[in-house]
Amino acid sequence: MRRGTRYGALLGPLLAGGATPALVTRAARGLGLPERGRYAVVVLGTPVPDAAVVEGPDADGSRWWWGAAEGSPGEVETREVAVVLLGPAGPGRAAARLRELGAGPGGVSPVVGCLAQLGAARRLAGTALLTCEPGSREIVRLDERLPAALLVSRPELSTRLLAEVFGPLLTLVPAERSLLVETLEAWLECGGSVGRAAARLGCHRNTVFNRLRRLERLTARSLSRPRELVDLVLALDVLRLSSAPP
Repeated sequence: MRRGTRYGALLGPLLAGGATPALVTRAARGLGLPERGRYAVVVLGTPVPDAAVVEGPDADGSRWWWGAAEGSPGEVETREVAVVLLGPAGPGRAAARLRELGAGPGGVSPVVGCLAQLGAARRLAGTALLTCEPGSREIVRLDERLPAALLVSRPELSTRLLAEVFGPLLTLVPAERSLLVETLEAWLECGGSVGRAAARLGCHRNTVFNRLRRLERLTARSLSRPRELVDLVLALDVLRLSSAPP
C-alpha cells in the first residue's frame, strides 16, 4: 500500500476476499481500524492523483488507504485501490472528493459493515468501474449503475442483447446511426418529452418524432411499451459501454 508494505501485507488478503477471522483481527490491530465500521472500496482505472493520498482524515473525517490490487474478473490489469473508512457523508462524498481531484475513471462500492467484507466490496467497485464509458473520467457508485453493472457482469449476454435489439440499427452508416442514437438519448434524458428533446437537439419536434418512429421500426420495439422500452434502454447502455462510437 502507499502507506508502506506493512499496510499492503495486512489489507491485501482482505481485498482478495476469504480472509480468516484471525487475519481480519490482525489487520484491524495493525492498521488501527475497527473490525466493524462503515467501509467502502474505490477502484481507479488510472494512477491515483498525489493529492488524494492523505496521511490523516480528510475534511469529512474519512480515512483512506491506497494501494494496488490485481484486477477482478473482467479486468485485465492491476488497479489503484483505496479502502475508505467513511465519514458522516458516506460514499457520495468520497466519490465527490475524487472528482474534485481529477481522478477517474473509477468505481465506488456500496457500504459494507466490516473489514471481512472488503473482498466483496472490492469486486463490486471493480464492476462499477467497468460501467464507465471508454475514455471518460467518471467516478461512479455501483448503486447508481446497477442495470449497467448487470450488463458488464455478463458480457456474452450483453453482446447478444445489442445484436438482438439494435442489429438493424448497427447496419446503418455511422452518421445516420449516431443521429438516431443521439435522438433516443435526448428523449430519455428529457423524460420522454418530444418537445424538450427537440429544443435540446435544436430541431423541430416533428423531426424528433420521425426519428423515434424510424428507430421503433428498425428495432421492432415500441417506446410506449414498458418492457420493450427496457430492451432499448439496456441496449443503449451496452452501446455506450462499447469501445466503438455509436
